[in-house]
Amino acid sequence: MKSNLYKTALLKDVIPFWSKNSIDNDHGGYFSCLTREGEVYDTDKFIWLQGRQAWMYSYLYNNVAQNKEWLEIAKNGIDFLRKYGMDKNGNFYFSLTREGKPLISPYNIFSDCFATMAFGQYAKATGDKEIEELARKTYYNILERRDNPKGKYEKSTGNRPLRNFSLPMILSNLVLELESVLPEEEVALRIDDSVKEVMDVFLQKDGLIYENLNPDGSFSDSFEGRLINPGHGIEAMWFMMDIAERKNDKKLLDEAVQVVLNTLEFGWDKQYGGIFYFLDIKGYPPQQLEWDQKLWWVHLEALVALSKAYSLTKNQKVWDWYEKVHEYSWNRFADKKNGEWFGYLNRQGEPHLSLKGGKWKGCFHVPRAMYQCWQAFEKIENTK
Repeated sequence: MKSNLYKTALLKDVIPFWSKNSIDNDHGGYFSCLTREGEVYDTDKFIWLQGRQAWMYSYLYNNVAQNKEWLEIAKNGIDFLRKYGMDKNGNFYFSLTREGKPLISPYNIFSDCFATMAFGQYAKATGDKEIEELARKTYYNILERRDNPKGKYEKSTGNRPLRNFSLPMILSNLVLELESVLPEEEVALRIDDSVKEVMDVFLQKDGLIYENLNPDGSFSDSFEGRLINPGHGIEAMWFMMDIAERKNDKKLLDEAVQVVLNTLEFGWDKQYGGIFYFLDIKGYPPQQLEWDQKLWWVHLEALVALSKAYSLTKNQKVWDWYEKVHEYSWNRFADKKNGEWFGYLNRQGEPHLSLKGGKWKGCFHVPRAMYQCWQAFEKIENTK
C-alpha cells in the first residue's frame, strides 16, 4: 500500500527527526542547519524556514491529529516570528541570529509569504484572534508589495524589467491556505487572478512554464528569459490541480496534468536519471553552476503532482512517470540509516552534501510531500 509508505515515513521518520533535533528550547524558533545525523552545525535562523516549520506543525495538528506536542512546537515558531521576525513596517527579515537579532534585511517577500501561511494555520488550530489578524495584515502587505517586492533592495537598473513566476505561483497556494482568515470574495478573486497569471501568461505555447517574461508576457532572449525551473513548474501545477478540483474545472485539470508531463519530458536527465534543477530553453549553458544537480524538493513536488494527477485522472502516462520518479527518489534521497532525506545530489545521483537542513532546506518539502502523497494514494486505493 503506497499510502502506508508515505504515512509511515511522515509520522515515524520525518517529523520525529525534526521534533528531536530542530527545536530551540532556549531562545524559541527552530534550528534548520542539521547534519546527516541531526546535529546542529549553525544556529542562524532563516525566517522563511521558521515560517515553513511553524506552518507544517500547525497543518499536521489541523489535518492529521490534535497532537499537543505538535501544537507546542508550532507555538515555539509562531512566538519567535511574532517577537523578532518583523521590522517596524511589518516586513519580515530574511535571517536572524539564534537570539533573534536581525542579520539580513527584508529584501523580498518570500519570508512574509511563509510567515503568513504559518499564522493562518496556527490561528485555525487555536482560534487566536491576534494571530489571525496578523495573518490578514501580512497577507495584504504582501499584495501591496507584489509589483515591487524587493523595494529599495532591488539591484537591477530597470533597463530590462521582467515578470517573475515565483510570486504568482506562491499566491495561488497562499490564498487557499488563508481561506479561514480571508473574506470569501478575496479568495475567489485571487484564485482567478493566479490561474490567469500561471496558465495564460507564464505557460507558453511549447507547454512549459517560463521563469521570467517581458512585462507584456513575451519571451526575453536572455539568461533569465530562457530559464526553465522544472521544479517550480511542476509544483505550480499541483496547486492548479487543487484549484481545478475545487472548481470542478476539467479543462484546467487536464492542462495542468499535461504541463507536468511536458516538464518531466523536458527536464529529465536521460543519461543519469532524475530531474535537472535548471535548464535553458534553447539548450545553451545556464548561468546557474548548480544546474545539473538533483534537488530533493524538485523530486518531491513531482511525486505530489503525479500522485494527485493519477488520483484525479487515472492517466497511464502519469502512472508510468510516477513509478520512474518514485524509484529514483526513494533510492537516492531517502536516508535509510539516519532518517529524513538528503537535499542535494550530484548529476550522477550521489549525495553532493550530506546535510539534512541548511539555509534553504528545512522542515517543509519532505513532510508536506509525504502528507500530500499519503492522501492522494488513500484516494486511489479507496476507489479501486
